[in-house]
Amino acid sequence: MVGILMIDRRTIWLGAITACAAGSLSTPYAWALDQGWSAHEPEYVLFPGDELDIALPAAPELNRTAVVAPDGRLSLPLVGHVAASDLTLAQLEARISQAYASHLIRPAVEITLRRAAPAKIWIDGQVRTPGAFDLPGEAIDARQAILLAGGATVGARSRRALLIRRGSDGLPRSTIVDLGARSQNAPRVYRGDIIFVPRNAVGEIGAYMSQIRDALPVGFSYALNGRWN
Repeated sequence: MVGILMIDRRTIWLGAITACAAGSLSTPYAWALDQGWSAHEPEYVLFPGDELDIALPAAPELNRTAVVAPDGRLSLPLVGHVAASDLTLAQLEARISQAYASHLIRPAVEITLRRAAPAKIWIDGQVRTPGAFDLPGEAIDARQAILLAGGATVGARSRRALLIRRGSDGLPRSTIVDLGARSQNAPRVYRGDIIFVPRNAVGEIGAYMSQIRDALPVGFSYALNGRWN
């Protein structure tokens, strides 16, 4: 797999090229650096471990409290498994209502978040211990977040790190951040954010994004090419 990086008017176009046995290539996709980026907290989407109260006013016997499983799904009576991770509460209400439409005359669903799972971020690249980390109770910025992963390693390009955040359309929005020790302008990080610290070679950012769909666990995936991962 090869990531192709071209910078033009602050836009990075990534060609995710996958050679198959038959020699065919996957369709390229693109994402924009800083275009559509927002420093504000993104809309809440469900994550494995979230506990939900699910109520069906027309069939109260189906009411229950359920937890989003590690694979991102809920198990419900009559309809079985329903994908919940990466959806807003309103989107999940619509999905479950549709699932019950063949069983109930009035399949309206009301969902309340009873308890949120620990807020996690993903830190990858040139850090000592890459992986998913629980955010502390107090707000932290991207520079402080890197310390959760043991800090940057020797040779890391910490002044040109990549912060990736889900946009309102489900697509990844990203911006370059300075994680240097003297930086005072690192943005705050939120649940679901991804921080990637590259080596000195700028092309590594392109290679990373070309593999991001396969590299991240449930809860850190994005809709690329208009499709959910």
